[in-house]
Amino acid sequence: MPLSGSRTRSNYVAADPVVSNDPECCVSSSVFPTDTNLTTERLVLRPWAAGDIAAVLADARSAHWAADFPAEGDRVIAGFIAEQFADPTVSGHRLIIERETGQVVGSIGMMWPPSEGALEIGYGVVASRRGRGYATEATRALVAYALTLPEVHTVYADVESANPASIRVLEKAGLRRRSGDADIARFDTADANSHRS
Repeated sequence: MPLSGSRTRSNYVAADPVVSNDPECCVSSSVFPTDTNLTTERLVLRPWAAGDIAAVLADARSAHWAADFPAEGDRVIAGFIAEQFADPTVSGHRLIIERETGQVVGSIGMMWPPSEGALEIGYGVVASRRGRGYATEATRALVAYALTLPEVHTVYADVESANPASIRVLEKAGLRRRSGDADIARFDTADANSHRS
């Protein structure tokens, strides 16, 4: 499944966490995505480390990667993180690690910061691990985590209408189709979070 999510490297907003007493400051270390590992039944979602990024960008191989990792979307994300963040652990992006084998099988991320309380996510799982429900499991975990962040009330993803597998992932993860056209559909969590203030 190709990386889902509409932002390209040029559309990302670079933001490093800033500790400030200025109420106009847009990013606070208390609400910025942290280096938290997210663990599910079969996966660990671990922030990218500098070594991961360097290896992906150098086309080096790691014994802890699935044979077909990284996919093209993972290379794009590694390049983006390298260009925009001094500390990759605060980028909001994570590697998807299969707990049983310890192998990296994809990546998932939050496109931080949120815009008016809405936060975009994107994900990709390598071909050798598709069809196992990993994308759905990872997406559920990241959405649940994102909705705990004070500045986030909605999580969304844009997906190509011609990508039924990714559409099913989003539906199974609890997102609902809100809009779209012949090319792109938007899925989000808005109704699930109407109780949040």
